[in-house]
This record gives sequence, C-alpha cells and structure tokens, in this order.
Amino acid sequence: MSSLTRFSPAGLALLAALSIPTAAAPAPMGPFAALAGSWSGGGTLTMADGRAERLRCRASYDVGGDSDLSLNLRCASDSYNFDLRSDVEYQGGAIRGSWSESSRNASGTISGRAHGNHIEASATGPNFNANLSLATQGNHQIVSIRSAGTEISGVTVALNRR
Repeated sequence: MSSLTRFSPAGLALLAALSIPTAAAPAPMGPFAALAGSWSGGGTLTMADGRAERLRCRASYDVGGDSDLSLNLRCASDSYNFDLRSDVEYQGGAIRGSWSESSRNASGTISGRAHGNHIEASATGPNFNANLSLATQGNHQIVSIRSAGTEISGVTVALNRR
C-alpha cells in the first residue's frame, strides 16, 4: 500500500488545500498612511503663566511610500502664531527627522515611536524641548505638544480631514 493511500479523505483535502496558491496578505500600512492630506481645526494654546487662548490650525501631510512624512502645521491665536515644518522617516517602529519653526527661527531634531494610529515623539533644539503626541482615528486627529521652560507650556488641537 502506498503512503498516499494511507491518508484519510480529510487528510487529502487538507493536503490539497495547503498546496493551492493563495494571494499574499496585503503588507501592513505604515503609520503615516492615515495622515495624508489636508486637515483643519482648533484647540487651545496654554501659556506658561496659565493663560489660555483659542487656536485655529491647518495641517498638511505629504506621505511618501508610508515611510516618509513631510508636515506643515500652521496655527494662530489672537496674540500668537506658529508655522511648524517637519520631515520624518519611519523604520521598524521608530521615527526620526528634523523640524523647524519659521516665525521664531528655531529648528532641531525629532525622534520617537509610531504604532498603529498613534505617534509619540520628542522635539529638541538649542533652546526648545517638547513632547508631541498625535493620534488619528478616521477623519479625526488630536495633536498635543507639551514643553517646559518656554512662554508656551502646551498646545492641544483637534483636526478634521478637509
């Protein structure tokens, strides 16, 4: 009796199923894919002395191949505005890159982690350090920036895809 005839009908069905080629599972999308496009919204800018101002913002994210991201975030309140630009890359869960803020001629590096729809990072420069958090859910996004030792202690913004 050959070894093939010793398999039960269920065993033969399983063997046949395993030998049928299947479509490859889609590659997981990088953490930047959900960010692509234009966003707008508002939030709160909190000063170091505790004062808070309403903030209006617009963001634009250009995503390259799910692993490269260029960000432009412009925000304004009644007495304050900023124009933040950043270029980051993603590799193996880590992000790293550079940032600049043109109205104050500030710049530095950014590094952190990205997982799913959430990014946690630190931005550092000669006179500035901040922690950033970004969470995206569908067409909604929350951006939080916390810093110490500057006139602004924090920014929290809720953005919607335009």
